[in-house]
Amino acid sequence: MKIAQISPLHESVPPKLYGGTERVVSYLTEALVAEGHDVTLFASADSITKAKLISHSSVALRLSKTITDPLAPHIIQLQEVIERSKDFDIIHFHTDYLHFPFSNFLKTPCVTTLHGRLDLPELRAVYQKFSNQAVISISNNQRLPLPEANWLDTIYHGLPEHLYTLQEKKQEYVAFIGRISQEKRPDRAIEIAKRAGLKIKIAAKIDQADEHYFNTYIKHLLKQPHVEYIGEIGEHEKNEFLGQAKALLFPIDWPEPFGMVMIEALACGTPVIAYPHGSVPEIISQGMNGFIVSSVEEAINALDLVDLLDKKLIRTNFETRFSSKMMATNYVRNYKKLISKNITYLNTKAEQAKDQAKLIA
Repeated sequence: MKIAQISPLHESVPPKLYGGTERVVSYLTEALVAEGHDVTLFASADSITKAKLISHSSVALRLSKTITDPLAPHIIQLQEVIERSKDFDIIHFHTDYLHFPFSNFLKTPCVTTLHGRLDLPELRAVYQKFSNQAVISISNNQRLPLPEANWLDTIYHGLPEHLYTLQEKKQEYVAFIGRISQEKRPDRAIEIAKRAGLKIKIAAKIDQADEHYFNTYIKHLLKQPHVEYIGEIGEHEKNEFLGQAKALLFPIDWPEPFGMVMIEALACGTPVIAYPHGSVPEIISQGMNGFIVSSVEEAINALDLVDLLDKKLIRTNFETRFSSKMMATNYVRNYKKLISKNITYLNTKAEQAKDQAKLIA
């Protein structure tokens, strides 16, 4: 199958540091190549892939010191996709709705994975207008704000099985990883650790948009003796960071579409203690691979129980549900469905055109 993967240009594929969407694009692309598919990846030139790479930005836009209009490279990228569209059996977009006015007129079937939050009021009009665009959710909860969208399937993210290893022996600290932002609630994680009498290690980036929140509400908390702030870490450092943790704290306060850090922890055999928002109930099985809690007190109680959980079973649960091979298999099934539907549509149109020609004659 000839497959085009269209990644945002904000980060490389895979990202050098933080970057959820581009990381998933990388895992999916490499899994598809491993299965023998002919994959072309549209991404920044500093990406690393076994697929064919087509680039319209020399480096990831977040790392560029010269790009002042990040939309411009994306428009060029989309035009290139249009010009090459006949070369592919399926085009898979990861660029939200940016391409809809373009892909709406392509004869090659297209599908879009929506990676972000969908509870923004402006989005309803977009998905009503482009109701023919096939979209895939990354959790069932993610799609709830947009029931009118043309949902094809829900496909959970996956990781390469070799990326993280099971570590049964844990140390006496809890981990927090991701972004320092209000919806991620690092303040809540710090409080849980303090009241549980545990050290917390925080590996997180600070986006420019979150600097005020960090400086006002978080910076002073990092000075507490039980807090170790590591900063942003890359993929190679996560195995030790997550694998040795007693638990991952995920005390979010927003409808998280998926939450990659949860399955990264599970891949290490590390249980997750999370608040019940967004995708959490779809990923965490109570008392098996972690605990779902609704308060600081419940989180503290859960920390008393995590040592009893079977770390091998946690890892097995990851392999069964959240591997990149499983993710690729699920996408290929949907690619075939769209291609078959498109062939039927084109054949019907051709027959209608013949019938119309006969009538005219």
